[in-house]
Amino acid sequence: MRLICDLHIHSKYSRACSPDMEPRGLGHWARLKGIDVVGTGDCVHPRYLRQLREELAEAETGLYRLAADPGSPVRFLATVEVSLIYKHAGAVRKVHHLLLAPSLEAAGRLSAELGRRGNIEADGRPILGLSSRELLDLTLGVDDRCALIPAHAWTPWFSVFGSKSGYDSLEECFGADGARRVFALETGLSSDRPMNRRVSALDRLALVSNSDAHSPAKLGREATVLETSRDYDSILGAVRRNTPDVFPYTVEFFPEEGKYHFDGHRDCRVCLHPRESLERKNRCPSCGRPLTLGVMHRVEALADRPWDHLDPDGARQRSVVPLEELIADVFDCGVGTKKVRDLYLRLVAAYGGEFAILLDLAPEALAQDAPARLVEAIARMRAGQVALDPGYDGEFGVVRIFRERKEKRFETKGSVQIGLL
Repeated sequence: MRLICDLHIHSKYSRACSPDMEPRGLGHWARLKGIDVVGTGDCVHPRYLRQLREELAEAETGLYRLAADPGSPVRFLATVEVSLIYKHAGAVRKVHHLLLAPSLEAAGRLSAELGRRGNIEADGRPILGLSSRELLDLTLGVDDRCALIPAHAWTPWFSVFGSKSGYDSLEECFGADGARRVFALETGLSSDRPMNRRVSALDRLALVSNSDAHSPAKLGREATVLETSRDYDSILGAVRRNTPDVFPYTVEFFPEEGKYHFDGHRDCRVCLHPRESLERKNRCPSCGRPLTLGVMHRVEALADRPWDHLDPDGARQRSVVPLEELIADVFDCGVGTKKVRDLYLRLVAAYGGEFAILLDLAPEALAQDAPARLVEAIARMRAGQVALDPGYDGEFGVVRIFRERKEKRFETKGSVQIGLL
């Protein structure tokens, strides 16, 4: 069966997260999106773990459903993102990892082990002084069916390959024998499969995608699509196997929409292609300080294949724009407006969820209930006919369907530089 999975999310116990990021709210929005398996997020946080035990009931092995809604098709899988800050090989490393556990009981044991090594109650995403290798050993020591996946692997500040505090290889991060126990990598919002496949050292890894949602409406902005049975071991087995018959594709942002795709300085309103950054010695043309080097720059630095490298794996993705963003583009208004949300809710109720509309529905079927321009917007999105202003230094990029691509202004000292992105 097809399973749309979004396993990297957060709970209401993580900083800057919606109070609705708990089982009931997650279940409601996962159903609207058409997500079959959603991560719990923050499964080692003691208070949240108690809530999960109270509000979830095991459905299939290693998967849970809402105890109060036995008929819900949504399943939960125990997950948590862990933030590591430590010194290694003469540098301070800041790396985020996604952990998956085969049961809430295993999550409890993992919580106990992590609690002995740091404060796991202050934040749903615990911040610990363990090294990546120590976390890997601890996680697999709790239960060898657990998994560790480097999260949003290329983002500058907190990732395994990040330009600010990461590594040049998994072997540097985990050691050679540790790296062999890592079988998957999360692309993150600012990179996609073709970008990752430019680095041949990553060929053996499955590339997964998740939303990293901090509010329920952001669920499913990226996801991993599997063809497998609905239980924990089958899901992990499909990712490990990483063949198109069991792992057909990921659902991805257009990577330009991610908030770290290009280089830049948000405070200076400077956004640069890596080529331009290199010409300026990676320094901001406005303030002169070092630029925040984005994902595209970092991939280019580690790549051993050209930018136009064609890999069959690159076809295993569907690039989408969230449905509410498409509706807002059609109406030329903000995503958070009432008319956008009203039409969104009406359409997902009529057609079985957002992913059914974005991925599967024939345009002529949608035309019965949706504005003609929305039908056209979805067709253009599926064909990749979008205009993109890339994100940079924490600023999300902008995807446009109908508005023409505009020149972006970059402020410099004493003048205004205009660059077409």
